[in-house]
Amino acid sequence: MIVPRTRLILWIALIVLPFAAIAATVPGTTVISAVFVGGLFATVVADAFLAFGQLTGIRVQLPDVVRFQKDRPGVLEVRIHNESLTSRLLRIGFAFPREIVPETDDRTVTLPANAALSRLDWAATPNRRGQYFLDRVYLEGVSPLGFWAIRASQPAKAELRVYPNLFDERKHVAALFLRRGQTGTHAQRLAGQGRDFEKLRDYISGDSHDEIHWKASAKRGHPVTKVFQIERTQEVYVIVDASRLTAREIDMSGSRTTALERFVTAALILGLAAEQQGDQFGLITFSDRVLSFVRAKSGQAHYDACRDRLYTLHPQSVTPDFEELCSFIRLRLRKRALLIFLTALDDPMLAENFTKASELLSRQHLILVDMLQPVGANPLFSSENVANADDLYRRLGGHLQWSQLRELEKVLRHRGVRLSQLDPAQLAAQLIAQHADVKRRQLL
Repeated sequence: MIVPRTRLILWIALIVLPFAAIAATVPGTTVISAVFVGGLFATVVADAFLAFGQLTGIRVQLPDVVRFQKDRPGVLEVRIHNESLTSRLLRIGFAFPREIVPETDDRTVTLPANAALSRLDWAATPNRRGQYFLDRVYLEGVSPLGFWAIRASQPAKAELRVYPNLFDERKHVAALFLRRGQTGTHAQRLAGQGRDFEKLRDYISGDSHDEIHWKASAKRGHPVTKVFQIERTQEVYVIVDASRLTAREIDMSGSRTTALERFVTAALILGLAAEQQGDQFGLITFSDRVLSFVRAKSGQAHYDACRDRLYTLHPQSVTPDFEELCSFIRLRLRKRALLIFLTALDDPMLAENFTKASELLSRQHLILVDMLQPVGANPLFSSENVANADDLYRRLGGHLQWSQLRELEKVLRHRGVRLSQLDPAQLAAQLIAQHADVKRRQLL
């Protein structure tokens, strides 16, 4: 498409309008006016024909995958191929998704002569995590005399991946990752009541009968005891709820976010902490069905795989199916593992469903259920800020919700499941503390 530029309008205003007015008012100037106006017209037409070749040989190339972090500036690298090797003035633009805010919508660059490739860095800041695409690039070239602009679009293919922002979160838990004052110490393998077999030794008075290796005792003719070592490598699974329960907004220091956003960030931080402790990290996401399952492993490639499962996870308008989830876990996980559920159980019906479904897992696995502390769910007389009847009824409703969660906590504790209500701002740090407590007490 060809469009006029400001220069063309300016020249028309300077040539056509004055000479047309002179020809209409001054006798004998018609020929001279026609020469000037016709010359301008011929020049403009010739410039228009030359404009069609200004984008010939121009090709824009984008990287296949561009990775951003939410709320942090990133750069999109744009490569411009100029096959004609001539100097050109080029205007380029992209239709970014509304979740990604570019530094500018379009840019004007000058392609240098004798340069087949030019590079352009395009700054942008995403405000929501997820997967987005750029499928077209829009170009505008300038005619040789600058009267016309030729516009065209080319297909482009770039995947924009916006990951959760872990930078601010890691600053809050930095002290948990640092190991200070341990110069010269080394990790040692300790004997204890773990589950990993270490060796056999002769029976000593006081050894439990269930620790006797009966086959080895029969072969040797005297009692032989099994010795176990403390498990250093354990499997930790974070199970993230992506149902309607996690779509509720919470207030985080003046900014609004969703419960799922906090779950995703905390899960990735916990994955880093688990790997640092020598454990294997796994991931399960679910709503009314199991959405993804990543078996527990370690290493950077495995962490990237878990991150790729989480960055596109968004709340769904469905009710979670805990029975199907627990059945899936029972079939897939044979080895005892630490299961950390990130969900919400303040709905009495869903809490009852989870209590029944967790019986499939509680005897085999260690289960921790973490939910965000509901706003206002406190004992009735925990605050004196009651100014009117509305405040009183609000406190009463919060007390009833607090009482229901206390009863649920007791019921789950009898089934070997621990329920915790965590602070949204300190969620990642509290999850790491829970994991460290399980390691220290050898609960697995």
